[in-house]
Amino acid sequence: MPRSQRNDNFIDKTFTVMADIILKVLPIDAKSKEAFVYYRDGMSAQAEGEYAEALDNYYEALKLEEDSNDRSEILYNIGLIHASNGKLEEALDYYHQSLELNPRKPSVLNNIAVIYHHQGEKCKQAIEEDEAERLFDKAAEYWKQAIRISPNSYLEAQNWLKTSGRSEMDVFF
Repeated sequence: MPRSQRNDNFIDKTFTVMADIILKVLPIDAKSKEAFVYYRDGMSAQAEGEYAEALDNYYEALKLEEDSNDRSEILYNIGLIHASNGKLEEALDYYHQSLELNPRKPSVLNNIAVIYHHQGEKCKQAIEEDEAERLFDKAAEYWKQAIRISPNSYLEAQNWLKTSGRSEMDVFF
C-alpha cells in the first residue's frame, strides 16, 4: 500500500490530497508525476523517522526526475538523512551533488559548513590543530557563501565567523 494511503497524520494527509490534485491538473508528463509521488512519499517517511523507506523513495525519485532543481532537493534530503544517521561523509557527498545542481541553496551551504565545523571540533579535541584549522577554514567559506545568499540567516555562524577572525565586513552587507 502506498504511503499516501496509510498516512494517519492530518497535515500529511492534507498535503497528500493537495499534491494529488495538483498532479492531476498540472500539464506535466507521467514520468515527472511518478517522480513527485516518490519524492512526496519520501518526505512523508522522513518526517516520521522512517529513514530507510524515505531513502528508497528518494532513490526511485532520482531515477525518474530530470529537473535539476528537483533533483537538487532530492539529493539534499538524502544528505539530511545521512547526516542525521551520523554518516557525515555520505551526507557531504549528497550535499555537494545537490550544490552542483543548485549552487545558490543556502541550506545546503550551511549544512556542509556545519559538518566541516563539527569535524574541525573533533580534530581540535584530538589535538590535531592544523587539520582543525583547515576544516574550520572550509566551514567558514561555506558559511560565507550561505550568508551572502541569505544575509539575515545563520546568525550563530555569523557570530562564529566574527569571533574566530574568519569574517570580512562585506560578507554581511
